[in-house]
Amino acid sequence: MSRPASLAVAAWGLLLCLAGPGVYAQDGSRAVYRCPGPPVLYTDAVTVQEAKDKGCRTIEGAPVTIVQTPARAPRPVAASTGSTVAGAGNPAGAAPAARSADSRIDPNAQRLRDTDARRILSEELRADEERLATLQREYNNGEPERRGDERNFQRYADRVAEMKAGILRKEADIAALRRELAKLPP
Repeated sequence: MSRPASLAVAAWGLLLCLAGPGVYAQDGSRAVYRCPGPPVLYTDAVTVQEAKDKGCRTIEGAPVTIVQTPARAPRPVAASTGSTVAGAGNPAGAAPAARSADSRIDPNAQRLRDTDARRILSEELRADEERLATLQREYNNGEPERRGDERNFQRYADRVAEMKAGILRKEADIAALRRELAKLPP
């Protein structure tokens, strides 16, 4: 299994952890969809309508297996050229050689990385909280306004169910962002 494929499997596992309620198969397990695209995506974190819109197909009767790849052997470390500019002295702008085990990251550089990570996560959290507030306003405690194309009550009920699932997914996203922020140093 190639490295991108193992990352896709890991991403799929993360999606399963963060997924809200969705469609369940007849045996009570979640329906898993295979969505087309440059990276093929296997997920159960989409609603029936989202899966239909994206052109996803349901995977039925086949258990999903996760295969771990063996650890790679470490590459030999090339001798340092003494250059501090990335790519200087390396052919075709290749990345500089790996750091030795006894070298450490400068505390100021790490503090800057942590600050950037905290800022980015805080911005995402704020945007997700705003989107959740909008979704909850539209949901109106389970009684959103009916649209003109919803003369059939089932269409209205389906839209309400999709809205509720969207709210639950957004709440899970917000909880995950808060956990990530809590991991960062103050």
